[in-house]
Amino acid sequence: MKAAIGLSAIALASALGAKGAAAADLTLCWAAWDPANALVELSKDFETKSGHTMSFEFVPWPNFADRMLNELNSGGQLCDLMIGDSQWVGLGAEAGHYIKLNDFFEANGISMEDFIPATVTGYSEWPKGTPNYWALPAFGDVVGWTYRKDWFEKPELQAEFQEKYGRPLAPPATLEELKDIGTFFQGREIDGKTVYGAAIYTERGSEGITMGVTNALYNYGFQYGSPENPYDLEGYVNSPGAVEGLEYYKALYDCCTPPGSSDWYMSEDIDAYKSGQVALQMNFAFIWPGVEADPNVGGGKSGYFANPAGPAGHFAQLGGQGISVVSYSENQEAALEYIQWFAQEEIQKKWWSLGGYSALKAVVEDPGFATSQPYAQTFLDSMAIVKDFWAEPSYASLLLSMQDKVHKYVVAGQGTAQEALDGLVEDWTEVFEDDGKL
Repeated sequence: MKAAIGLSAIALASALGAKGAAAADLTLCWAAWDPANALVELSKDFETKSGHTMSFEFVPWPNFADRMLNELNSGGQLCDLMIGDSQWVGLGAEAGHYIKLNDFFEANGISMEDFIPATVTGYSEWPKGTPNYWALPAFGDVVGWTYRKDWFEKPELQAEFQEKYGRPLAPPATLEELKDIGTFFQGREIDGKTVYGAAIYTERGSEGITMGVTNALYNYGFQYGSPENPYDLEGYVNSPGAVEGLEYYKALYDCCTPPGSSDWYMSEDIDAYKSGQVALQMNFAFIWPGVEADPNVGGGKSGYFANPAGPAGHFAQLGGQGISVVSYSENQEAALEYIQWFAQEEIQKKWWSLGGYSALKAVVEDPGFATSQPYAQTFLDSMAIVKDFWAEPSYASLLLSMQDKVHKYVVAGQGTAQEALDGLVEDWTEVFEDDGKL
C-alpha cells in the first residue's frame, strides 16, 4: 500500500528537534470548533521547540466531511496532518490516504497501551481489533448530557416532581427517566419564560440524527451485525429491541423538544441551552468547557451526566478523532515530529487544561483528574461505555442511508420504526454487496 512506502526511514529520522531537519510550514486540518482554537494555542510550544511553523485549515462541522474527504480522495496536498473523524479510519487506511504509524510508534516509544482502549479502537485501528494503527488518539469525545442544575434545585419543582413521579428531580439513571424529566419541563414557565424539555440531535444533512438516535438504539438492543459476521444485519439492525429504541427516540422528539427543532445538531443544541430554552441538552462532551465558562449557564448552574441506560444495555455514541499523517504530504517527516510531540505526557496534560480532551491514560487516570473540572468524572463515566458507528471505507454511504431513514421516521413521521430499520438493512446490505463483503 502506498501509505507504507519508506515509513521506516521516515520513522527513524523523525526524532523531535532532530538536528539538520529543514524547517517546514505544516498545515493541520480539522473541524472549526472550540477545541481547534485550543490546539492552535497548544501548538505554539511545538513551533518553539521544533523550528517548524503551523498553519491550520478549520472547516465548520456541517461541511467538514465533504470538504476534507474530497481533499483526501483527490490526493490533495493541502493537509500535512489530518484530525479526521473516527469513521474515516477505514477509508484512510484502505485508500492509502493515511500513513501507517506502527513503525514510527515503535521507533519512538509510543505505545497504544498508554491510551484509553476505546479511543485506540475507535480512532486508530484498521481493521478493528487488530494492531494496525493509522492515527494517534487526539481528542476523546462522547455524547453526554448537560442539565440546568439550578432549575433542578428549585424547591417548588422538586416537590412537584416528587409528587408526580415518586422520585427526586435528579439526573436520570435510565432513558425512561430522562423522558419523564423532559416531559416535566416541556412548556413550563421558569423565571417568566416558557421553557422546553430537551435539545436533541435531529439534523438531516450530515450526521446529526444518527449521532443522536444511536444513544437510544444501542441501549434498547440495536447491533450493527452478528457477532460471528459483522455484515450479517438481519435481526440485529432491525431487531425488536432496535425498533423499540427508535420508537423511544421519536417519542422523545415528539414530547420534549422545542418548536422548530427538526434540524438541530451541535451548535443549535448549544444555543438553545445557553439561551435558557431547555432543561436538558444532548451534545458531545467538547461543549462542556464552554458551558462552564458561559455567564448564563456556567458557574455551578449546570450539571453533567452520562447517557442513561436502557432496558438492554448502557452505551453512549463515541465521538472524537485521531490525528494522522496524510500520505500526500511533502512534509511527512515534520508531520511525524508533530505526532511525537503531541503524544508526550506533559503536552497531553496541557491539552486537557486548555479544553482539549486527552485520551492518554496518564492524564485521565491521574488521581486528581476526576475533580479537575465539574465535568471530568462524567467524561470518564461516558468514555467507559462508548460504541461507534461503522468505520468501513464506504461509511459515507452507510451514514447517508441511516440519516435518511431515521429522519423520515423520527422527524417527518413517515412510516413505522420497523419499516425504517428494515429499509436500513436493505440499503446497508446493498452497500456491502457492492463492496464484495457479502
